[in-house]
Amino acid sequence: MIHRVADLASFDVDRGVVVAYGAMIPAAVLERVPMLNVHFSLLPRWRGAAPVERAILAGDHETGVSIMSLDEGLDTGPVHLERRVEIGDATLGELLDRLARLGARALLEVLDDRELLASPVAQAGDATYATKLDAETFHLDPTKSAEENLRVIRLERAWVMVGDRRIRLLRARALSDGSTLEPGTLDRRDGHVVLGVRAGALVLDEVRPEGGRTMPADDWWRGRVRSDDIVRWR
Repeated sequence: MIHRVADLASFDVDRGVVVAYGAMIPAAVLERVPMLNVHFSLLPRWRGAAPVERAILAGDHETGVSIMSLDEGLDTGPVHLERRVEIGDATLGELLDRLARLGARALLEVLDDRELLASPVAQAGDATYATKLDAETFHLDPTKSAEENLRVIRLERAWVMVGDRRIRLLRARALSDGSTLEPGTLDRRDGHVVLGVRAGALVLDEVRPEGGRTMPADDWWRGRVRSDDIVRWR
């Protein structure tokens, strides 16, 4: 067993495979051990650390898997095979599961086909970069639309502050009747907890209070909110 990438140079192997490695591999190693990378995007769109998350946040209609050869750049190598999937309203976990299965099949297809393995195609088109996410990426913003905030919730780590408590928002949907609520407010309508955003509102279905358990949003509201007044969130 080896623990350093540099040690690969001393092994007699034909090819390596990288999946979500998250670091650059030195050119000297790649010269000795050519490597395939299973990358979860349609390159050159979303090179970098968080391609699936960035595709969801950007509202992309589709993403996919690119089986590429590694070079010295950041996800810049030529592509052997590409497979596409529609994103729809999938959560991050659902989409990663689909892409992992698709990527495994695509990798085996490349390894089993000499022509695919020997004839990668250079990437073409405008590149975009999937920069790393931080805690603020998952913080809902009342000045953004319902659709933009739903994309954040689909990353499965969304949160807001209500008073001095952080509340995780696990499942939500757009308010279907088209009515609105003042951005930055929370209210209860017809047994549903409704969160106001720009030009719309979200119905919260499932939440997790800080230090608490996952529960229906209406249970949280009845147990934690002591007033019928509209509540503020930020």
